[in-house]
Amino acid sequence: MRDIIGGHVILIGIILVFLGIAIKLGFPIGRLPGDINIKGENFSFYFPLTTSILLSLIISFILKLFR
Repeated sequence: MRDIIGGHVILIGIILVFLGIAIKLGFPIGRLPGDINIKGENFSFYFPLTTSILLSLIISFILKLFR
């Protein structure tokens, strides 16, 4: 049992390291193509559609590892 949990913790650590490197190198997390951005004269509207889908997939994958 400990080996399984240890492997999952290592995998999550590797994912977090790659995410940290991507952020440090300037990967545009939060401003991806497909995000809706509308700017008007008196208002602006931003809806991170692609970012939400991508984060949902990543979180679902991580949670599936623990089941």
